[in-house]
Amino acid sequence: MDKHLSSRRGRAALSNPDSRYAQHHREAVDDGWGSGDAPAPTLRTELLIDSSRTVISYNDSPDVPFDRSINPYRGCEHGCVYCFARPTHAYLGLSPGLDFESRIFHKPDAAAQLRAELSRPGYCCAPLAVGINTDAYQPAERRLGHTRAILEVLRNFRHPFSIITKSTLIERDIDLLAPLAAENLAHVALSITTLNRTLARTLEPRAAAPQRRLETIRRLRDADIPVSVLIAPLIPALTDHELENILAAIRAAGATDAGYILLRLPREVGDLFQQWLHQHAPLKARHVMNRLRDCRGGNIYDSRFGSRMRGTGQFAELIRKRFRLAYDRLGFDAMAPLDCTRFRVPGRAVQLDLL
Repeated sequence: MDKHLSSRRGRAALSNPDSRYAQHHREAVDDGWGSGDAPAPTLRTELLIDSSRTVISYNDSPDVPFDRSINPYRGCEHGCVYCFARPTHAYLGLSPGLDFESRIFHKPDAAAQLRAELSRPGYCCAPLAVGINTDAYQPAERRLGHTRAILEVLRNFRHPFSIITKSTLIERDIDLLAPLAAENLAHVALSITTLNRTLARTLEPRAAAPQRRLETIRRLRDADIPVSVLIAPLIPALTDHELENILAAIRAAGATDAGYILLRLPREVGDLFQQWLHQHAPLKARHVMNRLRDCRGGNIYDSRFGSRMRGTGQFAELIRKRFRLAYDRLGFDAMAPLDCTRFRVPGRAVQLDLL
């Protein structure tokens, strides 16, 4: 590993590469006076205002089961080193590295913007995904409450939605989620990468511990909220051996459905992840990357629709078969489609068909 790279407490990225759009680039240089040997200073989180004019983002990807989403935050303090959303910080002129997990943009007007967008005469209801790029329940949410405000708007409009998180903070909103789930207006998912607490602490340093996420599944289940789990990312030669154990653990905790996504390393994430590997799993680094290339046509990333989520090749096919066998054996079942027929704009009269 480059001697200029060093871990910071509570952070996963080991570097802070400049935005790919920056006109100038910085490079660490050893001045010969031992300054590079000093421990890295503590990096504090900075909250910034996101002044976007809209809150709903639309997509036409065939790889995801939704065409619209909301992300109350840009950047994520959970700091997962593998996060596929890291490159988006470059659009803000910031680094996908440490900036992504320490300079967090939030949307104070998100709920009001959502209310206005759902009230437009031409709006056509379809399931909406909350917190897809970055976690809607990251630490800042405890103080800011933007996600809860969004859920209240969706409740008032009877708008169906799904939400995925690594955070136990979702338990705070059980009072909103339970009645909506009972009407098939809400799906909840937890993301789990590994059951190994030591590995999780370096991979995703500010996310809830894996065992605590299992407890969240139990608490959601006890509130009659169906829960699915996304094993993401599945990392070849590092976490793929846990696949069956994770499925068994989440099923015992009460999860009704499950899925997985193979490790994705778009743009700057490739270098950041490999830096992490050489620091935290040096003896496995080459094996991990070789296995990943086996699944990505010889590359470390494949952006093609249809293959970017699961990969191709013999190893990817083996993972698919292992997942399907365990999924069926453990009795998982797909969740029912969300109900879009209940959508209404509060205060707007419903026009009845003429008889």
